[in-house]
Amino acid sequence: MNSEMLANYLNKIGMKSHIEPALDSLKKIHQLQHSRIPFENFDVINGTTPFLSEAALYQKLVIQERGGYCFELNGLLSHILKFVGFDVRPLLGRVHLEEKPSGRGHFINLVTLGGRPWIVDAGFGANTPRAPLPVIFNQEISTDIQTFRFIKDECFGIILQEQSNPGWRNLYSLDMGHVCEGDIAYGNHFTSTSADSVFVSTCVASLRTDEGLITLLNNQLKIKRPGSTREIILESEQSYFSALKTYFGIELNIPYQEITKHF
Repeated sequence: MNSEMLANYLNKIGMKSHIEPALDSLKKIHQLQHSRIPFENFDVINGTTPFLSEAALYQKLVIQERGGYCFELNGLLSHILKFVGFDVRPLLGRVHLEEKPSGRGHFINLVTLGGRPWIVDAGFGANTPRAPLPVIFNQEISTDIQTFRFIKDECFGIILQEQSNPGWRNLYSLDMGHVCEGDIAYGNHFTSTSADSVFVSTCVASLRTDEGLITLLNNQLKIKRPGSTREIILESEQSYFSALKTYFGIELNIPYQEITKHF
């Protein structure tokens, strides 16, 4: 990372205010990246395991104006935060959205500010927290339209839950143990190649809006606002690629037939 790369990143996300390793800057960087760089897995669908070097992430997400999944989005965010001066390190979580939890395949950033740890996650798809979350237990933590809590679990360490109707839904679990580059490489390889990975078999995209969220699941586009959801079925190649550009800023060089194999 260098000053030119940082400037291009900040221009990409629309960050105009002064940056310093403080909570206000952390929240603003997270919010803007979540709003400007989409979650998506089209390279994986096309049979490519994402490269996670700093140069590769910068080239794809900033210069080529693509999106990515957790290893890419949170990987780029980690490099940016380190360069700015934040105390940041990676964690790997198990996803609990299904009945059986996954292996440690979700990349998360842990930022420590004033001795307090914060989970900084810009890459959990439609369930991405809309702000950094302080790691405090059994207390409700609210963003603009979400409510979370962290609980301790005997088997899984720490579980992040989101308030749903009714009750609480498990999102992912994590511990605070050291994560090395090899751990990340293993997780990235499984997530991008295994037949058991949802990202190999399903086309997904999501992007935060001021009021809610836009999501894509195969050819089903949803525009979500508080109290309403508009659903659009993309029935042609033209409508599909047009929606990717209009709603997510994505221009693909992937044959439409390769994408529709997964619908």
